[in-house]
This record gives sequence, C-alpha cells and structure tokens, in this order.
Amino acid sequence: MYHPPMRLKSLYQPDSGPLLGIGYLVLWLLLWPTAQPYWMLPYGLRFGALLLTPVRHWGWLLGAELAAAAGIDLAQGLPLGWTGFLGHALPEPLVVAACVGLLRRFNLHVSLQSPQEVTQLVLSMVLTVAATTAVDATLMISLHAPGTAGLVVDMLGEKLLSHYLGVLLIVPLMIMLLRSRFEQRALSNLLVDGLLVMLPSMAILLVLSEQAAPQPQFARVLSLAPVLFFAFRHGWRGANLSMIVSSLGMRLVDQHLGHAPAAAAAYLFLAVAGTGALMLGSATDALRRSSERVAEQNLYLGAVNRRLDQLAHQLRSAARGNLQADENQRRHMAAELHDELGQNITAIQTHVKLAQSRLRVAGMEDISTSINAILALMRRALHRMLDDLRPAVLDEFGLLRALDEGPIRDLLNSAGMLYHTELHGDPRLLDDDTRTAIYRLVQESATNAVKHAQAREFRLRLRIGERQGNALALLDLRDNGIGLPSRLPQGGRGLLGMRDRVTSLGGQFRLRADHSGVHLRILLRSNNNLPGPS
Repeated sequence: MYHPPMRLKSLYQPDSGPLLGIGYLVLWLLLWPTAQPYWMLPYGLRFGALLLTPVRHWGWLLGAELAAAAGIDLAQGLPLGWTGFLGHALPEPLVVAACVGLLRRFNLHVSLQSPQEVTQLVLSMVLTVAATTAVDATLMISLHAPGTAGLVVDMLGEKLLSHYLGVLLIVPLMIMLLRSRFEQRALSNLLVDGLLVMLPSMAILLVLSEQAAPQPQFARVLSLAPVLFFAFRHGWRGANLSMIVSSLGMRLVDQHLGHAPAAAAAYLFLAVAGTGALMLGSATDALRRSSERVAEQNLYLGAVNRRLDQLAHQLRSAARGNLQADENQRRHMAAELHDELGQNITAIQTHVKLAQSRLRVAGMEDISTSINAILALMRRALHRMLDDLRPAVLDEFGLLRALDEGPIRDLLNSAGMLYHTELHGDPRLLDDDTRTAIYRLVQESATNAVKHAQAREFRLRLRIGERQGNALALLDLRDNGIGLPSRLPQGGRGLLGMRDRVTSLGGQFRLRADHSGVHLRILLRSNNNLPGPS
C-alpha cells in the first residue's frame, strides 16, 4: 500500500500585532550581540520580518525595533536624546519598510522554489540594501567633516556587504521555517549529512586556521565546499543551512583563536558563493521536482499503456474468435452444400444417364445433352462456391501446394497472367487460423489483380520461420498493374477485409502503392507453441 511521505508543518505565525512585536523584539535582542563588521544579522531579520508579515502589523515590528535600539543604547551608555536617537535609529527601518512595501506592491513572490524566484528575491535584497546604504551615505556625509570622505566610503562598503550577508543568511531561513514544509525523511538525511560532512569540515577549518598564513585564508575557501555539496543534495534549504553553519564556524574560529576579523574580500567571496549556492540549490530542487513529475507521468502512462495492451489483446481475441466462428460457419455451409446439393446434382446426372436410352428412342437426345451441360455448369459453380467458403485444397494438398498448384494459379492463368511463387519454410509451424488467413489473403489479392489491376504477372513470396520461439510468416504480394487509384471506391471490401483479417491475428499489414502496381507486405505471428531446444 502506498503511503505519502510525512511532512513536518511550518512554524505557526500568529496573526496578532502585539505577539509579533514581542517575538520580533526578543529575536532582535538575541541577534544583536552577533552584529560585527561584514556580518549584520539583525538587518536580515528586519528585511525578512517585513517581507513575511502582513502590512497591518508593521507598526508593531518597527516599534519593537525602536524599543530594542533604545534599550541597547541605554545599556551601552549612549543617551542621544530623542532627536539624536530618532535620527540615528529611525531612517534605516523606514527605508527598508518603504522598499519592501514597494516590492510587495509589485507582487514579489516570497518563494525559493525555482531559480527565477531566487533571482527575483536576490534582486529585491540588492535593491533594498542599496537604498539603505544610499540613505546612510547621505546622513554620514552631512554629519562628518569633509576630510573623512575615505572613512565614510569604507563604512558604507562595510554596511553594504554586511547588510547583504545578513539578508542572505536570515531571509531563506525564515522562509524555510514559516512558508515551507520539510519532509521528515529529508530532515533526517540533512541531519545525518550535517554530522558526517559539516562537523569534519569545521574541524578542518579549525586545524588549518591555527597554522601560519596563507592556511587560514585557504581554510575559509575550503569551508565553502560543503555548501555546494548540500546545495546539490538538499536543495536551497541545505545550501542556506550550510551557509549559516560555515559563516558561524568562521566567526567562532576567529574569536577562539583571537584573530582579527577577516578581510572584506573573504566576506565578499562568502556573499557571492552563498548566492550561487542558493541558486544552485533551487535549481536542484526544481530539477528533482521535475524528475518526480516525469516519474509519476511515466507510471501513469505505463498503467495506461498496460490497459491499452489489455484492451488490444481483448479486441484481437474477439476478432480472432469472430474469424474462427466465420471459418467454422463457412466450413459447415461448405459441408452442407457438398452433401446436399452435390449429392442431388449427382442423383440428377444418374437419372438422366439411366433415361438417356429412352430419350434417344423418343428422339429427345438433345434434351439429355442440355441437362448434362447445365448440371456440369452447376457442379463447377458449386466447386467455386465451396472453394470460396472453405478451400478444400488446403486440407488435401497443404498450404504450399495449394498456393503453388491450386485454384489461385488456375484463376491467374485463365486471366492470361503469369504466376511466380517463392515458398520457403515449414507450414506446420503455423496454426490453422494463420494458414487459412495466408491462403485467403493470397486469394483475395489475386482476385483483385485479375479484376482491377490489368496486370501481366503476379508474384507471391512466402517465408515461414521462427524467431525467439515464435513462428512468423512474411507474405509479399505484388503485381505489375496500373496500381491503386488516387481515391479508393466507396464500399470496396477487398483491401479493408484483408487488413481486418491481418489485424485480428495480431499481424502487420503494409500497403505500398508502387508506380508499377500494388505491393503488399504482411507479417503474421502464429499462436502455436513451438517446442524449445532439446
């Protein structure tokens, strides 16, 4: 019995402004101690919260952030006053809110299910970060002396990179927790790979970071290799989680060893690699979903094909049954005509012969001659009818002699046509239905050639053999007549009847309207069970 994979529900997001504000305040305070140069996770929390929360609750979020910022300033002993505080803490959240609101107004789709959606979200991140940095640049230039322009540029570059990294690390995690569902099996595999891959990678990072340069720089680059592995194996979720673990590992190693924070180039490489890994993971997920859909469609098509095969087998069985019933009826009618009408003609001929002397004496010998001639015509007509109903020549001579020497040759010779035969193989390999069908097909094709083709010769080639334990008969019929008309006459049953007979036996019927006549190629498979090799 099929059981669908178990899915873990996404986290519950309350539809209450105060609750959302309290939760946002707690998360902001928890993430604030992690804020370092080139690594601003609270900014990513702000962007993600505004992106995923209804607009009607934004006031609570912004109020919670201002409260958190005021508390942090007081804890650090920086009382700026209301004007200084608002000028310092308010512009950045308002710019992010304005950018996110504008993006949502343009129907920004919050999803990472495809590379196109990832690209759309990354562009939204870049635009928001660039707008925030531009506002910060304006405020810094207005507050600092002209001689500090170089310092301002460095600070803006640091903010630009740190804000983007914060969004890149936090927003996919929030989307994963609040908007998507994990299959339990996928989560188990992710945890196992985390233990088998990420822990050794972090250990290697620690060991190499303790060495002299350039080993620490090499260690930071090497630590991103598992990110690509997780992107391939677990999609965008694995890429995001591995990026967070790798960046945390870099931070913790630097703090543990007392190193100075890594240079901007290292974090720029981290941002570029993280963006590429996120897109790669999304493409992997899309490819995996496409493969699953193709597999499901293949299963469905396989079931449909099996059903069609069953129906085709049933139709062939029904058609073969009708063909057998028709042949049995023909055989019965032939026997009845032979026994009844044939015996009556013979009895009439006997009585006429017995009365021939008395008719001669009475001067009526011409009557007996006329009666005998009529009876001879009746007997020939009866033989033709019997041959049409059931070719007795098949029972008397067998298939090959019946085709080569029987009534078909007489028919063609009487029409002044040459008859060429090439007969190979053992007809005993074929069942009775197939042998009868072969004779009927040749008979019908020869009759068509005599009536319609205006041909001078008729060629028959028959090859009987076996392949992979199945008996096969390949029938090739052709004449050198005028060929088929451009439009077949209505009501013609010759070719259609031949095609139906072949189809009922599960064979293949191919008609080739050559320039020099009509060419038929017919393949029949017998139902005989051939003995296996001894």
